[in-house]
Parts: sequence; structure tokens; C-alpha cells
Amino acid sequence: MMISILKTLVNQAGLIAILAFAISQSRTVKRIFTRKKKKRSDLVIIVILFGSLGIVGTYMGIPVHGAIANSRVVGVFVAGLIGGPVAGVLAGAIAGFHRWAIDIGGFTAFACMLSTVLEGLLGGLLSKRLERVEEKWFFALVAGALAEIMQMLIILLIVRPFYDALELVLIIAIPMIGANAIAIGIFIAIINSIKKEEDRVAANQAEIVLRIASKTIQHFRHGFNSGTAQSTAKIILENTDLSAVAFTDGDFILTHIGEGSAHHPVGGVFQTALTLKAIKSRKLQIANSREQINCTNSHCRLQSAVVIPLMQGNDVIGTLKLYREAKNAISPVDINLAKGLGSLFSTQIELHMIEEQAKLLDKAELKALQAQINPHFLFNALNTIVSLVRTDPEAARTLLQNLSLFFRNSFQVENTEVSIHQEIEQIRAYLEIEKARFGDKLKVEFNVPSSLDFYIPPFLLQPLVENAVKHGVMVKRDGGEIFVTAKMDKKKAVLTVEDNGVGMDVEQLKTLLDNNNNDSIALNNINRRLITKYGDKYGLIIDSKKGQGTKITIYIPGTAK
Repeated sequence: MMISILKTLVNQAGLIAILAFAISQSRTVKRIFTRKKKKRSDLVIIVILFGSLGIVGTYMGIPVHGAIANSRVVGVFVAGLIGGPVAGVLAGAIAGFHRWAIDIGGFTAFACMLSTVLEGLLGGLLSKRLERVEEKWFFALVAGALAEIMQMLIILLIVRPFYDALELVLIIAIPMIGANAIAIGIFIAIINSIKKEEDRVAANQAEIVLRIASKTIQHFRHGFNSGTAQSTAKIILENTDLSAVAFTDGDFILTHIGEGSAHHPVGGVFQTALTLKAIKSRKLQIANSREQINCTNSHCRLQSAVVIPLMQGNDVIGTLKLYREAKNAISPVDINLAKGLGSLFSTQIELHMIEEQAKLLDKAELKALQAQINPHFLFNALNTIVSLVRTDPEAARTLLQNLSLFFRNSFQVENTEVSIHQEIEQIRAYLEIEKARFGDKLKVEFNVPSSLDFYIPPFLLQPLVENAVKHGVMVKRDGGEIFVTAKMDKKKAVLTVEDNGVGMDVEQLKTLLDNNNNDSIALNNINRRLITKYGDKYGLIIDSKKGQGTKITIYIPGTAK
């Protein structure tokens, strides 16, 4: 009889394995199985599903001496293993109460109900351990065997008369322990294979996104328009099995590549109501039929689509649309791909906006510096030239040329960078005018090798030299000297403007680059321009000692030719 029971229960284990596989094909169940942190709704589904499996296991049982040899524990124990103690206990309560409430199996009814609940609890207590072990199916098999051994002990402890309970256990123990442990192991093996498959799909999807990212990273960095959208859509289509890819802005189609491109023209108004819904709701939308896509062309073969909004800051500026030709063909993989690409492209678009703002800020700072060119400098220069017109016409002509060169260079804001030698030419023009006024009181030494070949932001050094003249050396009765140097240090250019003027004390230095310090607006602007362009590490470095002078150092990265 024991052999007969064992064969029947093993057959039931096979049926349970088939049932487990069938259940696992549901998208909802797959999500529940693979989700690490279960939601409350997930636990409800687990309790109902596996509690019901426990009831089915009871009805599939074999009558033995007034009791039933069955596979009820399989669903209950698995519920605990994947859902935790609460799910295990509740699934056990459903299956166990059913076993006790209906008149099947006679004298072991209460013991079976109690053991079913406790087996569900045991499965739940072992759920975290299951996550950590490598061979999950084997752990589940051994744990399931221990759960059934516990049931046999409960029967022996509770059921009376004892000898009837002992006779029953001797017959059903080995078949139930062996067959149900195998069924539990198979069930967990199937669930684990689903998780591994999901991980493989996720890794493959991540690889696709990274491959697309590597090929498209520069496109939307140049703005979100028809040209960049078309280039990006082609790359997506080449690297996936999608039927078509499209981009829209807030009103029109920017590009449509693939199936249907002939009747989804660039510049046309988008036809899918879900596109407008995605823009307004700022949420991903899915079309599962031709009617939802709402294409006006009766021959259009596109029947499924996923639409993801593209963001620039807090604003939706358009959408990405991925199409397939079959109904209900948008899979979780497609949805995750759309989310990944949408996030990637939104980031690229955001970076473009930040770069454009940085360029505008750089120009604004430059214009602010230009606006600070002291009108007195112009008047003083003109007065100096006027005084030389009669006494030294050649010197006056040279000063006029220097003044013209100075102002021509000062008001060129279109170039984001100029050569170091052009900047030095600007400084020389300025200093020639100042030296005509101050004579021998102003001395300047340049150490800028002609072999240097790198570029810097315009109007960078001249304001520093002007500060050295006005606030450093010319404050002293006897004037002083200014040193302008430039050199390469590995892959960085090092620029310094140093004077032996009056210098500053510690307190002045602390507030010099304070944004609220109106006495050093030029220095603040230069410092912000450097940080905006190169990063926080590349601001002005200022060293000064009272009565000894000031030295300002600038590092320009990545300028080696």
C-alpha cells in the first residue's frame, strides 16, 4: 500500500509541477515571483492562489485508514517560502480550515489543520534563508521534508487513539515526506528559473540601452530637434527588433523611422491620442490596438505602441514612441526599454540646456566685465593722447593704435576662447596706454614663451592686470612692478599675475571673492566664469600679504596640444 501511495503522490507532484509552470506564465504572477519586496496586493494574491492549491491538494488525496494522504502542504509551504510568515500562515489557514471544516478524512482533521498552519509558518520563517542560499531547489526540498516530518509528529502528539495514529503515520510518512518534498523543490526551481530569466532579460535590456546610449550620447547634447531626433531614431531601430520609432515635440512629429514612415510625415500633427495624454499626464502610455494608435491610414500595419514623455527640467518637451505590428505586443521588456531610453534622452536634453545656459552665463559675465571698463580710463587715455599730439605725434599715433586694439578685443564676445598670445596682446595694449600716463612708476615683465599654444576664455587676464595697476602698484608712491607669466604644467596651463604693490591683509582676502563684495566685482565675475566653464577646482587662487604684494594664479585644464 505504501508503494501505491508513493506512486500516486509522485504523480501528483508531476501535476503540481505542470500547474506551477502554467501559473508562472501569467505576467502578474511573474511580477510577484520576481519582485524582491512584495506589496500588500502581492501577498493577497499569494495567499489566495496558494491557499487554493492547498485545497486542491486535499481533494487529490488518497483515503488511508480514516485519513488522507495528500499534497496539501505543497501550496501552503511554497506560499510561506516566497511570501513570508504572514502569507504562509494565512494560506495555511485557508487550506487547513477547509480540511477541518468539511467531513473528509475523519479523525486527523484537527491535527491536519494545525499542522498545515504551522507548515505555512515554517515556510515563512525560512523565506529569508532561501534568498541567501545558492541551490534554492535543494534547500526547499529538504525544508519541505522537515515540514512533513513535523506534520507526522503533530499527528502522533494529538490524534487519539495513539495506536491508530501510529499505524497511519507508518503508512503515509515516507510517501508524503518524499513526494511532497520533491514537489516543493520543483515548484521553487521553476520560480527561481523565472527570476533568472528575468535577470537575463534585464541584463540584455541594459546592454541594449547602454549600446544605444553610447551611439546617441552626442545627439541630444546638440538640442532636441528634427535632425537629432532622426539620427537617434535610426540608431534605436538598428539595435532593436521594433517595427518603428518616432519622436514628437509638443505638437508635431519630429521623425518617424520604420513601418508607416510614408504616412507619418515629419512636421505632421501626431495622430495618437495617447501621445497627447502622455504629454499632459507626464506618464508612460500604452496602445494595444490599431484603434488606440488611431492612424488615419487604413493600410497602416502598426497595432501596438508605447509612448514615453521626454522631460527638460520640469517641462515635457516631447515624446518617444516605440511601435510593433501585432496587437497587444508591447511587452514588459519594451516598457522598460522605453523608460530607460526616455530617462537617458531626457538627461541628454537637460545637459544640452545646462550647457547652453552656461554659455549664456559666460557671455553675460563677460559683458558685465566689459561694462565695467572705467570711463575714466578712456578719458585719461584720450587726454594723454591729446597732450602728445603736438609734442610727440608718433607716440600719440602709437597710443591711438593701442587704444583701438584694446577696445576692439574687449568687445568681441562671440568667441568662447582666444589664444594666450591674443590675450597678452590685449594686456600689452592696455599697459602701453597706462605707462604713457605713469612713466617709470609702472614696470611690467612678461614671461610668456612664444612656443606656447593654448586657448583661454577671452578677457581673462586683462582685468587682473588692471586691478594690479589700480589697486596694487600705483597706490604706492614709487609705483611698482607687475609680472605676467604663462607656462604648461603637464596637461594644465598655469597663468599668474603678480605685483609687488600694497597687498592685502587676511580679512580682506577672506571677503575678496564674496558675491556681495562690490569692491571686487571684476574678480568675482572672472572667478564665476572659470568655475562655470571648468568646475569648482578651477577658480581664482589669490595669495597676498600686506605691504608685499598680491599673486593671482589660474589653472586651465586640458589645454595641451
